[in-house]
Amino acid sequence: MRRLIAALLCWFAFGLPAHAQDANLLQHVLDELGSHTSVRAAFTQSRENPALTQPQFSRGELLFVVGHGMLWQVTEPYRESIALTGARTLRIDEQGQLQSVRGGDRGVAQVSQMLQSMLSGKPDDALRQFAVEAQGTPAHWTLRFTPRQERMARVLRRIELDGDQFLQGISVELASGESTTIRFAHTRDAGPLSALEKRALDVPR
Repeated sequence: MRRLIAALLCWFAFGLPAHAQDANLLQHVLDELGSHTSVRAAFTQSRENPALTQPQFSRGELLFVVGHGMLWQVTEPYRESIALTGARTLRIDEQGQLQSVRGGDRGVAQVSQMLQSMLSGKPDDALRQFAVEAQGTPAHWTLRFTPRQERMARVLRRIELDGDQFLQGISVELASGESTTIRFAHTRDAGPLSALEKRALDVPR
């Protein structure tokens, strides 16, 4: 889960592209992402590391609600449900009880806030650490992020996002050779939330 959060952190810290065509496509992407106030999707995560003989896989379900946060439900190879909001991180046990996750709360809260900004179509203008290359069309786009700062480039090689009306995938390549790929499927507007989902994300009932 920590590695998934670390990958997601990379979504947000980017600057505006240099070319007007890129800027127009990027703005369209942000507008489209921001038009969906609540989204559900299945996700599959694959992590490759030169030190490992085989990739590591996990899969599950994601719920995102603008202004409230995310609910990550890992189903394979283990089961875990984590609610990330701007103010707290909660683990949901098998009985549906919410338990506060201690340690690193401040960092996780910052990640959650950044993710909400990105998926709301409102990235923080202050986070201009990446050069952005936008390719494709509004119906099928790709955004490639390259670190501007040498210090970050020594750790992170690049990030690539792709999608249509929804975000469909993210790929993160580290300078060490490690890579993480997250693919989303069956992405759709969330529809009604369950009582537990509302409670976990502090959505009014």
